[in-house]
Amino acid sequence: MKATARRQRPDGYAHTVEIGDHELTIDEPLDQDGDDAGPTPQELLAASLAGCTAITIEMYAKRKGWDLPNVEVEAEYEQSDRGASTKFTLRIRLPEGLSDEQIERLSVIGAKCPVHRTLDGDVIFEELIETAPPASS
Repeated sequence: MKATARRQRPDGYAHTVEIGDHELTIDEPLDQDGDDAGPTPQELLAASLAGCTAITIEMYAKRKGWDLPNVEVEAEYEQSDRGASTKFTLRIRLPEGLSDEQIERLSVIGAKCPVHRTLDGDVIFEELIETAPPASS
């Protein structure tokens, strides 16, 4: 998987992020000298966790033949200091009528989504710096 961020213009922090065949804009809020043209990278991290958890729960329920007409997952976190643990709060809203066993199983399965597992595991960063001539207009 690969994502590429490119600055949209010389002033401001808005970037176009290309992910496969998709593009989205990320930015910083006005109080951080951005234009608020899109979510912040940190908001996308929370969105990735929320979306992955919801999809994982829904895929599991579908395989089990369970009716889940609406699943809502809210992910929230605050940035921590470098080297300190980051706390994520996940609020999973499931439809009424599920058994205690189904709810427990969906909770366990939600925690197994790929983004959750990535954030919960050891992460290694390999940073490669390259120089390139300026892009021509």
